[in-house]
Amino acid sequence: MTEQLNTQACEACRADAPKVSEAELAELVKQIPDWVPVVRDGVMMLEREFTFKNFKLALAFANQVAELAEAEFHHPSILLEWGKVTITWWTHAIGGLHKNDFICAAKTDELLS
Repeated sequence: MTEQLNTQACEACRADAPKVSEAELAELVKQIPDWVPVVRDGVMMLEREFTFKNFKLALAFANQVAELAEAEFHHPSILLEWGKVTITWWTHAIGGLHKNDFICAAKTDELLS
């Protein structure tokens, strides 16, 4: 059995690092079923919307994601709205998805447990 994504650490990623393949994408997304692959401006990303009862709870979650991003040295797009936070992970250096994005998505999910 492969190691769970949320127990892995991000690896340093250079511009020549490979993007996940279609087969890897199909397998990795199974471990984070609430995340949706989206393509924006030709770049594949992972996105999930989280809902909260108010702005204060949404802000607290956004701050937790920011702390996770700093700890992993991998940074998402964080859209904070009243009662909602949208997190989008992708690897800027390669213009697409790397295993790091799936690791961070799994760790983002874990923040709610």
